[in-house]
Amino acid sequence: MARGKIQIKRIENQTNRQVTYSKRRNGLFKKAHELTVLCDAKVSIIMISSTQKIHEYISPTSTTKQLFDQYQNAVGVDLWITHYEKMQEHLRKLKDINKNLRREIRQRMGESLNDLNYDQIVNLIEDVDDSLRKIRERKYKVIGNQIETSKKKLRNVEEIHRNILLEFVST
Repeated sequence: MARGKIQIKRIENQTNRQVTYSKRRNGLFKKAHELTVLCDAKVSIIMISSTQKIHEYISPTSTTKQLFDQYQNAVGVDLWITHYEKMQEHLRKLKDINKNLRREIRQRMGESLNDLNYDQIVNLIEDVDDSLRKIRERKYKVIGNQIETSKKKLRNVEEIHRNILLEFVST
């Protein structure tokens, strides 16, 4: 029985697309395994489905890293260098930020003030004043809440005391 030719285009029906993907993936993995066994080839296949599931086949005698390394050597390209350089640049930026934050902390603690110019000292004084104002506001709020809680407790105790006195007097 001969198979009919199909048009190669996206399958619109989600269920049919998933079934076709699964069958063709299995067929591809079977062919990769046959190549590995028959021809002693090293094969690695990585597939990501539309549902973001990862499927992979790797020859039993090798690892994905070994194949990537072999590919890099054969082609003469370093696949990781750009990623490494980006990571190094990001690390450098984070170190600069860390250094600046540590310097600011030291300055707010009163250390390393000799390196500051007039404008920086004025800004530091304004920051300290602003921080003090915020701390005072928070502290006043906490104290106010404690006072209100104490007043409520006092009113409750006074009410209990009045009720006890009324009971005592009425008996």
